[in-house]
Amino acid sequence: MFAGGRQRARRGTARFRIAPPVAVAGAVALALAAIGCGAAAEDEGADGRLRVVTSVSPITSLTESVGGDRIRLQGIVPEGADSHTFEPPPSAALALAEADLIVLNGLFLEEPALEMARASKKEGAVILLLGDRTVTRGEWVFDASFPESAGRPNPHLWTSPPLALRYAALIHGELAALDAANAGYYAANYERLRERLEELDRRIASAMATIPPANRKLLTYHDSFPYFAQRYGMEIIAAVQPSDFTEPSARSVAALIEQVRETGVPAVFGSEAFPNAVMERVAEEGGAQFVDGLRDDDLPGEPGGPRHSYTGLMLANMEAMVPALGGSADALAGLDAGSGLQIPSGAAYPQ
Repeated sequence: MFAGGRQRARRGTARFRIAPPVAVAGAVALALAAIGCGAAAEDEGADGRLRVVTSVSPITSLTESVGGDRIRLQGIVPEGADSHTFEPPPSAALALAEADLIVLNGLFLEEPALEMARASKKEGAVILLLGDRTVTRGEWVFDASFPESAGRPNPHLWTSPPLALRYAALIHGELAALDAANAGYYAANYERLRERLEELDRRIASAMATIPPANRKLLTYHDSFPYFAQRYGMEIIAAVQPSDFTEPSARSVAALIEQVRETGVPAVFGSEAFPNAVMERVAEEGGAQFVDGLRDDDLPGEPGGPRHSYTGLMLANMEAMVPALGGSADALAGLDAGSGLQIPSGAAYPQ
């Protein structure tokens, strides 16, 4: 129903506009000129490690899990930024120009970053579009946020752990191809990650099975969970944010309230990414519980923390979602969230 892009409110981060092609090209030219003028005189990659640039933090986390300390990694989309409309600052072109591997979600999620990457990448560098190689066009999901008429599918594949595992396999394949000397190291890291994500998938399935069938419905702040819903037998009722990135109108909010009443959805799930007053009103007037704290690409905790990882993100979501829908999250207790992402995404690039 009412859904769409996100407007981040946390950490004081404003929504980013999409730059026109001429502006991106000009920013790239200026940034690359700075390299020739000595701005990148100090080569931080002189240790021989692959330079890898990623976009959103779940992808950065998966890449770090596979690449470990044999790669020099930088995520260019800051946590708390809106990945749908994020415009990389000109300084990000420096990282993209030096990268051996650029890992993006694809499926039209990070178009300004992709345009900048194509304009600035060095000869031989690889751009890996994970979503484009994970699902076929026949598997694309369209919804209110991403209507079929626009030709752009919902890009949030990583909220389904099996699809996140396919991402990891693609990342592993590219790292091994670019750095054959460390292929065994990447393979061992990938196997550990594979085991963890397969266990995560099994445990989420067990937890979701405890939710009464009538309660297996989701009304969220943003259309981030269609692939998750497909995997675990959930019905997406609606998302609150309009597809045009504006605040929902009073008429839209009233319709959502009525929808909550009619469907009997037990909980409405908000996020720090969306103004909670709207979500709280929809929940309160619709007779549902308001649950804050779902997240789609913002890892929990701080860099280096025990849950600042892709697995930690999914665990946090399940611990918020399952009990609110009448189920038990006991199946998730004690699950290893893996090492927390060590680098603060986007920190090297002024916003």
